[in-house]
Amino acid sequence: MNIYEPRYTNEKAAREHLESVRWPDGPFCPHCGSFNAKRLPPVARAATAKHSATVRDGVVQCNEKACRKQYTVTVGTVFERSKVPLFKWLLVNHLMVASKKGISAHQIHRMIGVTYKTAWFMCHRIREAMDQKDEGPLGGSPEIVIEADETYVGGLAKNRPFGAPIPVKRIVVTLVERGGRARSFHIANAHANIIRPLLFQHADRLSTLMTDELKAYKGAGEGFWQHQTVKHREGQYGKKGGWNTNTVENFFSIFKRGIIGVYHHVSEAHLGRYATEFDFRYSHRNVTDGERADASLAGIFGKRLMYRRPRWAA
Repeated sequence: MNIYEPRYTNEKAAREHLESVRWPDGPFCPHCGSFNAKRLPPVARAATAKHSATVRDGVVQCNEKACRKQYTVTVGTVFERSKVPLFKWLLVNHLMVASKKGISAHQIHRMIGVTYKTAWFMCHRIREAMDQKDEGPLGGSPEIVIEADETYVGGLAKNRPFGAPIPVKRIVVTLVERGGRARSFHIANAHANIIRPLLFQHADRLSTLMTDELKAYKGAGEGFWQHQTVKHREGQYGKKGGWNTNTVENFFSIFKRGIIGVYHHVSEAHLGRYATEFDFRYSHRNVTDGERADASLAGIFGKRLMYRRPRWAA
């Protein structure tokens, strides 16, 4: 897989590739769900005072009498109503899923020739497509171990400029299924009343839970098939039988390197989306870059991420 393939440089090739991902069985209407559709040729109607004589390439019309609406493959996706060419969207998607520690919006804007604001918005739309938290809980049997741990994102107090306030640490809790998927969440604090619902919602309670000695995990661990802990404060990082949290800590090592070395600063409002990006790459680590890019494209449907200027803005 290379970034010089036609779908990353040609609009028609990009559209055809996206259609193959979204419409493997042929076009279906995003308005009524019907497969009864026909493709319109580039010139499909006579010119009038209000309408031009051309139709964009890739336009499809629903043949259901109750609908009869026109649409393209981008309708109902995070790409809808974008003025950025589709092949640039696919290129950015490929760069994001192929970069192990992420790629900054500044790098994107220099590479593809868009403004920084556009690149930033494109990256966040693609991160929204990477969100797979609705695919069911992790684990499902006593043999599957789910490791849970939390990390703190933010600068060190000793590194702050003289007189500057101590930086605020943001908390990210991550669940990692050994040999499987990962899910991360930005939380306000590491209390049991926040962590417990996350564990019960996103981890199957027939699984084995592996954590450190944080008290917030103790009560939740009683609801799982088995709960094992290691006591980091006492210098214990593993027990016989493979009981450790090394997998989730390895995930954090890549996550932190991405935050520090690539993004440098992540606002609290968007920290959850950045964590989702690392979740996606980790969960699809055993496939090729092309397969990972198509898996990301499969998540663009049924989602919109829209930003509007606040009314009070000048």
